[in-house]
Amino acid sequence: MALTAFFFYLFSFVTIASGVMVITARNPVHAVLWLILAFFNAAGLFVLLGAEFLAMILVVVYVGAVAVLFLFVVMMLDVDFAELRAGFVKNAPLGAFVGALLLIELVLVVGLRFAGGVVQSTGPALAPAAGSAMTNTEAIGAVLYKSPFVFYLELAGLILLVAMIGAIVLTLRHKEGVKRQSISAQNARTPATAIEIAKVPSGGYTIPDKTKEQV
Repeated sequence: MALTAFFFYLFSFVTIASGVMVITARNPVHAVLWLILAFFNAAGLFVLLGAEFLAMILVVVYVGAVAVLFLFVVMMLDVDFAELRAGFVKNAPLGAFVGALLLIELVLVVGLRFAGGVVQSTGPALAPAAGSAMTNTEAIGAVLYKSPFVFYLELAGLILLVAMIGAIVLTLRHKEGVKRQSISAQNARTPATAIEIAKVPSGGYTIPDKTKEQV
């Protein structure tokens, strides 16, 4: 029991310290590395709670995909730190409001927990893995894919899809002078516009007209 408590406090301390370093690191690459460390320690906390499936998902999905992909994106982008500082000052009031709102929520949750209050849930409760015939994966699936949580799951998937499309649109940059494919222009081509018949005189040659736009 003492060993479990030791690892709990160790993982918790490193997770909180890593989270603080994520938002205070000046280098975006260092911030992503601190974020990966926070994910690993949070996975350790899930293991201590007996939720091995959640721990594996946290490592495989977040560390193996999201954090590493974000790390490569940050390394490939030309980050303008002056512009980032200007945007931070501009959006500071909104960020302070959101931070204050989250702080109030945390205070209410912690205060309710220590006050002995009980939050009533209308949905099915997650069955504990210990002493149950169901595994962690089966218990989580039994909760997520039943009403009403299945609607929240689908809504979260829709939000992530919209966020992914928005990120692609925001980072898509068209360089000038680069020829791109136009599907509509290709489908609208006719033999009269696609073929140019040149009459070559005997013993001579003709220079093609390079000023004509080609699709």
